[in-house]
Amino acid sequence: MAAPIEFYFDFSSPYGYVASVKIDAIAAKHGREVLWRPYLLGVPFKKAGIQPLVNVPMKAEYSLRDFARNARFHGVEYKHPTRFPTGTTAAVRAFYWIESTDAARAKAFAQALFRVYFIDDRDISDPETSVAVSATLGFAADTVRAALADDAVKNRTREIVDAAVAKGAFGSPFFFVDGEPFWGSDRLDQIERWIATGGW
Repeated sequence: MAAPIEFYFDFSSPYGYVASVKIDAIAAKHGREVLWRPYLLGVPFKKAGIQPLVNVPMKAEYSLRDFARNARFHGVEYKHPTRFPTGTTAAVRAFYWIESTDAARAKAFAQALFRVYFIDDRDISDPETSVAVSATLGFAADTVRAALADDAVKNRTREIVDAAVAKGAFGSPFFFVDGEPFWGSDRLDQIERWIATGGW
């Protein structure tokens, strides 16, 4: 069986959000699985000296327009968050804690967290948002709070983020398809053709 498509994303990325709505269907159409891998985009940004688009003169106004236009193009509901960009450390830790016992619920958590940020405009930098989203999936609030502070969860998160950067991920979304890197939600069509044809 073919290796899963690796899907790296930051929870505060509008392009990552759009990709999260589309990638599973593309993969399933071709009998492939998707390995969801949230990470902290600030790590590769710092390493490479990259600034978020909204912090770069001239690109900021364009990017705000493009975030919404890209979502409309893909038919994805979108409301630009009040707090943008924002920290996602608690969300990433919560994901990997959930994934350690239940990968399906971890993906459900990621999908729900994207919605509360890009549709409901809730503050995902607040750990209590991750606690509340986890609760909708059946996890006790106090257990989640303890997990977010657990050294093993922190180390697991750090290891995955470092491994992503070492592998070459520097944006959101960032995909690896049988070792081939693709950056951006505007590469979804290329990803689908790559899967269908085996590359070119």
